[in-house]
Amino acid sequence: MNEEARWIREKVMAHNKWFEESIPMIASENLMSPLAKEMLISDFADRYAEGLPGKRYYMGNIYVDQVESKAMEMARELFECQFSDVRPISGTVANMAVLFAFAKPGDTITTCALAQGAHISTAEFGAFGQRAVNSVNYPFNVDNMNLDVDGTIKLLKEVKPKVAQFGLSVFLFPPPLKELNDTFREIGCTVWYDAAHVLGLIAGKQFQDPLKEGVNILSSSTHKTFPGPNHGLLLGQNLTEEQEKALQRAVFPGVTSSHHLHAMAALAVTLAEMKVFAKDYASQTCKNAGALGEALYELGVDVLCPDLGFTRSHAIAVDVSKFGGGKIVSKDLEDANIICNKNMLPHDTSAVNPSGIRLGVQELTRVGMKESEMKEIASLIYRVANKEDPKKVKEDVKALKKGFTKIQWCFNAGEEAYAYHKLVP
Repeated sequence: MNEEARWIREKVMAHNKWFEESIPMIASENLMSPLAKEMLISDFADRYAEGLPGKRYYMGNIYVDQVESKAMEMARELFECQFSDVRPISGTVANMAVLFAFAKPGDTITTCALAQGAHISTAEFGAFGQRAVNSVNYPFNVDNMNLDVDGTIKLLKEVKPKVAQFGLSVFLFPPPLKELNDTFREIGCTVWYDAAHVLGLIAGKQFQDPLKEGVNILSSSTHKTFPGPNHGLLLGQNLTEEQEKALQRAVFPGVTSSHHLHAMAALAVTLAEMKVFAKDYASQTCKNAGALGEALYELGVDVLCPDLGFTRSHAIAVDVSKFGGGKIVSKDLEDANIICNKNMLPHDTSAVNPSGIRLGVQELTRVGMKESEMKEIASLIYRVANKEDPKKVKEDVKALKKGFTKIQWCFNAGEEAYAYHKLVP
């Protein structure tokens, strides 16, 4: 190994050690099981496939076809839907496929605004802008961090969008799809739901089931509350045959060539695991998020939506203006080995210096933490926000994390799981 390769390996191992001793609370991250991670270093990682199973442009895909077909089957079973495509290589790529399949430049799509918690792919500088669609934002009720139902109905009838899109990066509560269903049918729009943050909660039946509440197409990444690889997924319900083909064409050759076969196989393993563990894992995740919100609120921290129980998902949104704002607090927390992100809240105008932070508990739940640990973590966060020396808090963070080194809610949880996660040679 030369000096450069050694240096790179040392940095990766340093990162692994850091996170081993940290409390990771990025709401868009999780831990794969050892079995799923094994797929990432299999020979699938070195191979190529284009097209659909049985209709490839390359030879050598006998087993790839079998795994991919099984993954598609399990996705349809787990989410009880008619259509699945496991080839998108990320959530944003899945979103791009939906845009190519269902919207042309100039078409109108209704969606949430970034300050309301939307994903950057819906912004003018993201995938929506690249597709040159006309994006119109829903009216938003900041008190309950959700759509204003009457205002949204009025907007939908006025602009008559080609596509009505839902889904957030600060995804605290289910959008009111049932209340909007009559309007969807009246204007004849396609209904699209970006489930990236809540896919695992949907699989565990702890959140709304959008495909049973009027949604036609669901796009998602597969590494947030759904603890799989960095990959993407498309699901559909009540689609015509032509719409399904349009989605498949949009995925390939539209926005992918080969679709990262090792990640597809890791997704297949995670689908199999979630068929067994999704309900219990998702239930504990939601309990932990509510417990964290309550504990912080009792300490005097301004957690959004206290009257609604803070959240129905894995994440909470916290206004830390009185502690210096999201930029300062998130950096101080990082110095204490508590990893989160600064985040815009509805009243913010700057993504660089917002007033909020976003906290997710799905990864902490994955290693076995429960409500009592959420109270401890709330205390640690509060100490940092109140300007206690982060280096001092870091030692308490390390002590807490020592008791949680095993990946849970998978087929082979145990000591070997965390050893594998650390990439121990």
